Amino acid sequence: MTTKEFWDERYSAPEYIFGTQPNAFLASQRDRLKAGMRALAVADGEGRNGVWLAEQGLDVTSVEISALAIEKAKRLAHTRGVSVRFECADLLAWAWGVGRFDLIAAIFIQFVGPGGRAQIFRSMIEALKPGGLILLQGYTPKQLEFKTGGPPLAENLYTESLLRESFGELEILHLHTHEDFIAEGTHHHGMSALIDMVAQKPQA
Repeated sequence: MTTKEFWDERYSAPEYIFGTQPNAFLASQRDRLKAGMRALAVADGEGRNGVWLAEQGLDVTSVEISALAIEKAKRLAHTRGVSVRFECADLLAWAWGVGRFDLIAAIFIQFVGPGGRAQIFRSMIEALKPGGLILLQGYTPKQLEFKTGGPPLAENLYTESLLRESFGELEILHLHTHEDFIAEGTHHHGMSALIDMVAQKPQA
């Protein structure tokens, strides 16, 4: 089964499997957002985060590999009365561009191993404008004990040292490892081992 087939199958469920409300960490960073910012929602699934960013007045591009997920995301955007630019693409082959976005939201994008992750992280850094922000949340290796979401592979999970090394050329404004109960649809539900990061690209 290809990656696209895997996600198409997962998103074929009639319900929004990760819910329709934004990720709690992303929503907690609302004060950093400014209307008119160009934002990228990475692997945005059914659109809950990209649509929420658009509701805050941002100019949003939402990239997702599953066409089925994008159809659900379009319905959500229509329901909420916002406009989002949706692109169906594999992030490892997508043209991210350089200096294109003021903000990149990368919420639970741990579907690739170390090699693909390094490529995606590098693309995120290059796609940021000077002064731009990355808002990232993922699972730490302890999530393997909770089993309440995320990949079952330790190599795909994040640690503080991994993120500091990967984003070393950015200014880390916030980096926090914690355990919290999350309720994001049926696929992210229960006590979870989380890591949050806010990083800013230096001004040129």
